[in-house]
Amino acid sequence: MAAQTATGVETVDPGVNREETLQRVIDEHREMLIKYCSRLAGGDRHLAEDVVQETFIRAWQQVERLTEERGSVRGWLKQVAHNIAIDHHRAAKRRPREAGLDIASDPPLADDAPNVLDRIVVDSALRTLPAEHRTALVETFLRDRTAVQAARVLGIPAGTVKSRVFYGLRRLRDALEPVAPRT
Repeated sequence: MAAQTATGVETVDPGVNREETLQRVIDEHREMLIKYCSRLAGGDRHLAEDVVQETFIRAWQQVERLTEERGSVRGWLKQVAHNIAIDHHRAAKRRPREAGLDIASDPPLADDAPNVLDRIVVDSALRTLPAEHRTALVETFLRDRTAVQAARVLGIPAGTVKSRVFYGLRRLRDALEPVAPRT
């Protein structure tokens, strides 16, 4: 299978098909190597697949070693994969720790478009109301005050605030009726 050059370096015989040899090795050993590398990588399948891929790249570069006459192909692949996994581990220790995105901790932003549209419609309807009704509604609903608190702010009796809120809501409902019919 392999021939020696004048310098003593083995080369693949011209009759040996590198692609076929490597494909046979991949077909026979890939699953075993992924399982082995998964254990080396602590269950990280993506890292295991990276290690297996690098192992097969090295196998391609040294395809002449992938014969049973030269020793166990399985043993050679496991040793190369082991060395690559150690290299990955050492490189990870040298690098600063990567900060992963914790998607679960960041809640998705709510779509505020319907609220904005509602706000625009209500604001335009409020502008159609008389000033005393509008101020009573703004103080009680938009500023979240009780009738007594709104009365203090507006300097009018609480009963007047309640009356203006009642009639203001009625007018506001009539103003909004073309936009959103009552159910």
